[in-house]
This record gives sequence, structure tokens and C-alpha cells, in this order.
Amino acid sequence: MKIRRLGLTDLSFTTIGLGTWAIGGGGWQFSWGAQDDKESIKTIHRALDKGINWIDTAPAYGLGHSETVVGKALKGMRDKPFIATKCARVWDENRNLGFNLKREGIRREVEASLRRLQVDVIDLYQIHWNKPDEDIEEGWNTIAELIKEGKVRYGGVSNFTLDQLKRILPIHPVASLQPPYNMLVRDAENELLPFCGEHKIGVICYSPMYKGLLTGKFTKERVQNLSPEDHRTRDPHFQEPELSINLQLVDSLAEIARRNGRTTAQLAIAWVLRRSEITAAIVGGRHPKQVDEIAPAGDWQLSDEDIKAIEELLTKRAQQL
Repeated sequence: MKIRRLGLTDLSFTTIGLGTWAIGGGGWQFSWGAQDDKESIKTIHRALDKGINWIDTAPAYGLGHSETVVGKALKGMRDKPFIATKCARVWDENRNLGFNLKREGIRREVEASLRRLQVDVIDLYQIHWNKPDEDIEEGWNTIAELIKEGKVRYGGVSNFTLDQLKRILPIHPVASLQPPYNMLVRDAENELLPFCGEHKIGVICYSPMYKGLLTGKFTKERVQNLSPEDHRTRDPHFQEPELSINLQLVDSLAEIARRNGRTTAQLAIAWVLRRSEITAAIVGGRHPKQVDEIAPAGDWQLSDEDIKAIEELLTKRAQQL
């Protein structure tokens, strides 16, 4: 699998990183439904066997559970993958998620993450969400302190706007930005990706397959049968009238994938990786077989002809909305 350097850091990431949102399991606000921890650990091990060298997680995923599972999966390994986790999404006694970018809050969070992950240092520590906006400088100053103290190697941010990036850059270098980026959500192309490219900020985008919708494995029936606990039941992209338009797009994408001897999921990931500003794409997995399918996408470079054909399909979709 291809490897790209993350911005100005000395971290070299494979072009695909394993995302562990769904591994957090059920019982929380943005759950994907119940998940077997043993299957999660097998999935992590399969990703490493396939050459993926970094894992993205967060305390918010399962309210600490995802980090705990990652820690168990990597326990005892001599050569561990790079670990990227996050801070600033916290929960109360009723398991309701909120936001906290205060210095003491982040310091409590990093200690909890180190314990759950069973590591002495976090390779990439990211502010999960840009809220409260008035506290982002305090939060970023705190991450800079943790880097100096050796508890964190590099700091990054997720879901930040261009203005917010510009506000924190004078405080401490930003190793990476983690924005949503896929065929359905392309806002990052306007300003964020060019800015990151110019300032040598690595970009590790999430949701390249848009929560599975761009894999070719969804039908209207499958959407209707999603668990009520699955947050996708509340996502407008999975609801009519947009759902039918999106499924029509995916059918057309499948034709492009087939003529290349590839899957639709691989096509969605390769499309994201076509941008020079993108270091890597975070691809979620719940089962080893999912890793087997997505791993080959890390080496696929789309042809100009295919990129043009996809752009025409995306333009058609936009006109239908």
C-alpha cells in the first residue's frame, strides 16, 4: 500500500487508515448499532496484516469503548501502528455528548485516552470538533503543552473551518486536518484543501464512502431495515427524496468500477485519494472481510477518463437535488 508523509511531520501514513467509529458499539448517540468486540479485534488485526499502519479512534466512539478495544487489540505488540485519537467531545452521567475545550478538560481526557489505549504517547492528538468556538485557542494551547511534555507527538484538528485554522496556526504548527470528504460532501475542495496544500498541513479525510452509502451495498430495503439505534436512519442522505438519487448515482459508479475490475467501494476511496492534498482516507471497518475489500484501493490511481466520467455523474446528481 502506498505511503504518504503527513504534512511537515515525520509520520508516514498508509493511504488508508482504519476508522473505529462503528467499533464503539451501541448505546450512544451516534452509534452504528451493536458490535462484537472479538470481531472488532479481528478486524484491527486484519488491517495490520494488510499493511495499514495507522488507526483513527476517539473517546466519543462508544464513550470510551472504541479506544478500549483498540488498546486490547494492540496490547503486547512490539511494532504498533500509529494511533490517532481525539479530544473535546465529552459526555455526562446520562451519556449525552457535549463539547469542552478547556485546558483542564483536555488534560483529563488525554490521561484517560492513554490508559484506554495502553500507550505512553499518542502519535496524533486531534481536537474532534470546533466547539465552543471561543475556546479553540485554549484547547490548541493545551495540545501544544502536551506535545512539549511528551504525552503527544503531533497535534491536529478535525472539522475546523479555514478561519479557525488561521486562528490557531500562530500558536503551534498544525500537523493535520480531518474533514469530511467524499463524492456527496465536497465543501473541502473550495478552500480547505488548497490552504492545507499551501501550508503543508496533512489531510486525513473521513467518510470517503459516506457511511457505506457509496459502496454499492445499500438498497432502499436495507436502509429501511437499519437498526433504530443506527444514526444513519436520521441522516438526510439516507432519506427520500435524496436516497433514490444517491442510489442511482451509485449504480452508475458501479459500471465504472466494473470496467476496471474493481468494487464501487474501492472507486469511492480512490476518488478521494486522487487529490494531491490528501495524505490518507479513514475507512471504517467492523468485520475482517470489509478490510479485505477496501485495502486494495490504497494503490489505485484513477485515470483521467474515469475522473471525468465521475465528475459528469456528480454534476447530474447535483442537478437532481
